[in-house]
This record gives sequence, C-alpha cells and structure tokens, in this order.
Amino acid sequence: MWGAAMTLAASASADPPQRARDLGIAPGVFKPGALNAITDVAGVRVGQTTVIEGEWVRTGVTAVLPHAGNLFVDRVPAAIHVANGFGKLLGSTQVIELGELETPILLTCTLCVWKAADAMVAWLLEQPALANVRSLNPVVAETNDGRLNAIRNRPLAPQAVRSALQTASSGPVREGSVGAGTGTVAFGFKGGIGTSSRVLPAGLGGHTLGVLVQSNFGGVLQVLGAPVGKELGQYAFRDATEEKGDGSIVVVVATDAPLSDRNLGRLAARAMLGVARTGSSASNGSGDYVIAFSTAESVRRRMPAPGAPSDAGAATRTARDLDNDAASALFQAVIEATEEAVYNSLFMATAVSSRVGKADPIPLDRVRVILKKYNLGR
Repeated sequence: MWGAAMTLAASASADPPQRARDLGIAPGVFKPGALNAITDVAGVRVGQTTVIEGEWVRTGVTAVLPHAGNLFVDRVPAAIHVANGFGKLLGSTQVIELGELETPILLTCTLCVWKAADAMVAWLLEQPALANVRSLNPVVAETNDGRLNAIRNRPLAPQAVRSALQTASSGPVREGSVGAGTGTVAFGFKGGIGTSSRVLPAGLGGHTLGVLVQSNFGGVLQVLGAPVGKELGQYAFRDATEEKGDGSIVVVVATDAPLSDRNLGRLAARAMLGVARTGSSASNGSGDYVIAFSTAESVRRRMPAPGAPSDAGAATRTARDLDNDAASALFQAVIEATEEAVYNSLFMATAVSSRVGKADPIPLDRVRVILKKYNLGR
C-alpha cells in the first residue's frame, strides 16, 4: 500500500470473504483451472498496487501482462468489445484497427487513466529492447471509484504503476478490495477485482480461458438466477429515488486458444452475456468493456526489433488459428468464467470507508440463506 494505511470498517457479513465455489456456486458446465484465475492461461501475469492514503484516497492499479516477453516485438492478437461506451479506454482505437496488443493492460480509476498510461510508457521506454521506439499504444481501462475515493486528486503515482508491472506474477490473483478494485462498488455492495477460468475437455480442444474483472456496476443482482439483490432489498430502481445501476465494468479475457483478432472480438462480445447473468442492464452511466487476447504462439505477430534491419519476409506471416465452428465451446467458457469472476469480486471484497463514503461487502451469511431457499449453493 502507498501512503498511510487506514482501518477498514467492520464487515456487514458474519462470514469472512469466500470465493463463489466455497459457497457451492459453480456456474456452467466446464471445470476451472488449478487456480481458477486468469493466470491459469500459461504465461499470463497479474500485478496489483493498492493505494490507500490518509482518510481520502482509496484507489489502485491492476496490470495484466499476456506473456513474459517483450510485447512490443512479440505482439498478441486482441480485440475490444464495447457494450456501452460511457468510459475511457485509452488505446482502444489502435487495438480495434490493428487487432493486436503491444503493451500490457492497465486497469485503474477514471481520472487516473492518463497518469497510469504515462507511467507505463515511461517504464516501457526504459527497456533496452525499446531504445529506438517512437510510438507506443498504452491500453488503460477504468471504472469510476469516486464513491469511495477522492478521485479529483488523481492519486496515482508513477511508482504505483511501476510496482504493479514489475511484481506481476503467474500465481494466484488477489481479489476483492485490491488494486484497481480498491474503491469500487457493485450492486450497492463493495465490488472489486474478481477472476475465474475454464479448461475445455480434450475433445473440445483442451484450451484454457481466463477472465479478470474490475466490477463497479449496478443492476438487480442475481446469483445462479436467484434474486439475491431483491431478497436483500438492495437493487437498482427499488424506488424513484434509488440509484439507477450506474457504474462500469471492465472484463479482461485471456486464452491459449489460437484465435484471430476477429474471433477474439466474437469471444469478447459473449463475455457480456456472463455480466448480464449477474443482473446488469448496462445502464446509461455504466461503461462496459471487454478486452480479449490470445497467447497462442501460432497467432503471435512478431515484429523486427526497433532499429533493426528488416527483410522482405517481414511483410508476410503465416498464422494457424481455429475455425469459426471451434469457437462455440470457448463462447460458453467465457460466459461461465465471467459470471463467476463477478461473483468472486463481490464475495472476496472487504469493507472500505473514507471521508468520501463507505461500502460494506455483501452479507455472505444472508446470501447462503437465500441460495438455500432456492435450492442452490451449499
């Protein structure tokens, strides 16, 4: 953490934070990977910095790195799906145009986007392999944590971004009120970072797909179809004075399946079906984005090192990617993993308070009772 630590408010839940599967909530038909996280996709790394300063600042940054190499010269195909464009996704137009990532992905708070991008660009330009680079396309997405964070202070220092990038690892991913999820709120409860994965059976390709979300959106919460938000009395449009479910969500999808950027776009669109299953209506003020990429070697776009001589062969490449018909199982997997990642972002969150506001986690003891009523969970 950066700055003075705060004492978090006591949780409204009698149960400690738990992942969805610990509550018997296992959406879908496919099994998760060993970590049930985006890092189950080989090579993917996640780093996070939580920024808590005094009584006002509650924010952070989360970095997703597709592989351990140099992304600028070893690019991965990528796509962005915009379900509702009320947000700031820096670098999106070049990704949409070229269908590839050349930098890590950062998630942070709305007014910190440009500071995060500047810090990442500075860090990248220091890398020896990028000594001759004159253009970079930093990809930075956000949700607005202004309900808990003094967002107008733009409280993100370069060192926080560097720390997230430098400490990124392929192990378990911290969830809940951490990193870019430190100050977020979802469905009226404390939101945050959540992750999940799916591994397809060998007969369907055996590919791994992972999802990471930054949840800060609203609606009428459902868990496996059970009306949890209504049962708890906390949901959008409860009466004329209630909030309307505004907020945002960013979904990052990684897979080792060899998908073209075109089919990654189709995959990204399906992730929003997983968000919808949790009760979102993608309201007017909710910026809803999905960034999807493939780590497969057969679809990488390898570029000559900056400043190195190029040859005629560099103008062409051969890629081996999946046929359209092979994408359906991945579509199912991304819906399941996205739904579960949202649940994890809620169930793993801890209470956060500041001079700006306060958000308690969803009361898991009451969630258990509601799920039992509908013969769900355990």
